[in-house]
Amino acid sequence: MQFDSNTSSTWQFGHRGRVAVFIDGNNLFHAARFHNLDIDYNKLLRVLLGDGRLLRAFFYTGVDAGAERQQGFLLWMRRNGFRVVQKELKTFFDGTRKANLDVEIAVDMLSLAGSYDTAVLVSGDEDFVYAVNAVAYKGCRVEVAGFRSNTAPHLIDVADFFIDLGEIADMVSKDASQEQEYDIPAFVPPGDADDDSGQRSRNRIHQTDPGRSVKNDRDIHKTTDTTDNDSDDREKSRREEKDLVRVTDER
Repeated sequence: MQFDSNTSSTWQFGHRGRVAVFIDGNNLFHAARFHNLDIDYNKLLRVLLGDGRLLRAFFYTGVDAGAERQQGFLLWMRRNGFRVVQKELKTFFDGTRKANLDVEIAVDMLSLAGSYDTAVLVSGDEDFVYAVNAVAYKGCRVEVAGFRSNTAPHLIDVADFFIDLGEIADMVSKDASQEQEYDIPAFVPPGDADDDSGQRSRNRIHQTDPGRSVKNDRDIHKTTDTTDNDSDDREKSRREEKDLVRVTDER
């Protein structure tokens, strides 16, 4: 079975029937970044669907609750036909942060077996070999999509067909000339999201600089007040208090 690049959406071999797509988001992101490819998920879904009828398209990913850009991307995915399955990242003793959704993917593949004719697993993780075999034993066709250099050979062997995303990169990548449909073009890993949040925090700090100017103005008032050698300490305190109230009223 070969992909017909002329039609860009039809598989040459037979009909694929009802199709369920299972995307291992973290695995796909890192593989695509390794190949310097910016995935367009709408294009990817159309290619994986072929001439079939979509049953469900799942996107599994670990999330950082404080990453606003990542949440914006996941909202875009939900509004564009993907069912997002997420799990909060956990911090391990060595400092790494990870969320393993292998069980969720395998369970969903097995639970829906019989409701679809073709399952497309987008992942290169060898841990899915047993799940792919189990689904195949139920009479469903199972295809694996990924980058060959980032996909476990054993996973390729047990699949009914392997879709090498590297060979059709131009069909699943974002067009640089098209307008961005959402805030970020691809999945943002927690580290990058944290950096963005940190930048926003620095911007908020920068926005509070006018407060420093007010403080400096007060210091100027205080300096001016101290130049009056004829005033005693109590008089200077009253003037400082008066200036302080005046600045507060202006704000």
